[in-house]
Amino acid sequence: DPGPATPRIVAITACPTGIAHTYMAADALKYAAERAGVEFAVETQGSSATTAFDPDVIASADAVIFATDVGVKDRNRFRGKPVIASGVKRAINEPDAMIAEAVAAGRDPNAARVTGDGSDADAADSSKSGIGLAGRTRQALMTGVSYMIPFVAAGGLLIALGFLLAGYEVANTNLDDGGTLSDGAFIALNNSLWDLPAGGLLRYLGAVSFAIGSGVMGLAVPVLAGYISFAIADRPGIAPGFVAGIVSLAVGASFIGALIGGLIAGVVCLWIARTPVPQWARGLMPVVVIPLFGSMIVGGLLYMVLGKPLAWLTEQMNSGLESMSGGSAIALGIVLGLMMCFDLGGPVNKSAYLFATAGIADAATAGPAQFQIMAAVMCAGMVPPLALALATVVRPGLFTEPERENGKAAWLLGASFISEGAIPFAAVDPFRVIPSMMAGGALSGALIMAFGVELRAPHGGIFVFFAMNNWVLFLVALVAGTVLSAVLVVAAKQVHRSRDAVAFEELEAVAV
Repeated sequence: DPGPATPRIVAITACPTGIAHTYMAADALKYAAERAGVEFAVETQGSSATTAFDPDVIASADAVIFATDVGVKDRNRFRGKPVIASGVKRAINEPDAMIAEAVAAGRDPNAARVTGDGSDADAADSSKSGIGLAGRTRQALMTGVSYMIPFVAAGGLLIALGFLLAGYEVANTNLDDGGTLSDGAFIALNNSLWDLPAGGLLRYLGAVSFAIGSGVMGLAVPVLAGYISFAIADRPGIAPGFVAGIVSLAVGASFIGALIGGLIAGVVCLWIARTPVPQWARGLMPVVVIPLFGSMIVGGLLYMVLGKPLAWLTEQMNSGLESMSGGSAIALGIVLGLMMCFDLGGPVNKSAYLFATAGIADAATAGPAQFQIMAAVMCAGMVPPLALALATVVRPGLFTEPERENGKAAWLLGASFISEGAIPFAAVDPFRVIPSMMAGGALSGALIMAFGVELRAPHGGIFVFFAMNNWVLFLVALVAGTVLSAVLVVAAKQVHRSRDAVAFEELEAVAV
């Protein structure tokens, strides 16, 4: 049992998708704490259910680590605790350093502390917290994306299922109601199981699925803006953030307006929250004053000042994407493929992923070009873990025993579009692994754009084939990129095998 002088550290880990980095960071910090003799507890705020800390655990902690790329849920629980904050990748790459810094912060009366007002530390101590303005802005954007993804996933898959059951005509404008509804929505609203429309049960179910999916997708942009604002100003910022998203859709600014509007809403709400008010008015601030004035300010700015410029920018971007063909489309596929494989779930990877998911989030502007971009991003992101899994099978002697075990898991991770399955390989041999993966990702991205493969779901890998217009060509592109990366990484490792691999071979030879 730990003695009375044993440091006690708690940690929060969270990444935008809540699938891989969240749990990898938690494990890395846990093992580092064991090595340092530190009493440690971690709360993973991932895609699965989160088990929150017992209040006594937080109360007894000397310091807290926030290893997150998104906002921390219920930050107020840690108010006043010394904090070490960073992105989630630092916890994976430098867990021992973060544990040591947390222990030191727990003993330093001048250490940065959690304020609970939407920032990780007091503004004066932002440099000590490890996250500057750019880092906090990126965290806010990624928080919005992480909350938006389930809406895009559910909506996109439901729309794809509607097309599968009822055909693409359910998306056509229905003229019977004056052209305000899609054919699918019109059928869903004006019929029931007891009064099936022409076309029978399957067409009706497809129309209902399409109508539900379209409604869900309509929430994606407001959710993006709402939770960007939430990440900055906590709960009082949610309503003004949603207002920013709704107004962005109304003025035609789409997700660009949501990104900018969400940031403005968060900053405005945080400024209002920090404005000194009499004691009797403090209870009204989070439920009346902040939502009211925050909504008025951000909504007014978007309607009166920013709406038309942002709508023009959105229109130009969509027109540019729609006009791409041939070499320009292939070039974009190459760039997206390179970005997806450059840092395997890091900022560059997430930027490409945000570009793709935001493009399909707005049903009013999403078209073939946006769906092709989503397909290119997913296909390229699946290449690294699959290529390394293949390489460990083709030439196992070039990899250490732990790498071979990671290769077995990488098959499923790659098939599920979890690029982070390649991180254990890239961490120990980045200069040969990463360029090899980028080459395969670029090839897959280029082929997807050349083939015109479209995808309406933001995640899922091979499990969302039904959301593609041509899954056979998607597989062709995926196999081509996987084989190229596997061949390149094997060739690179043969030129100069890693010392670890040679040592393992020598040990195995001695054992035999």
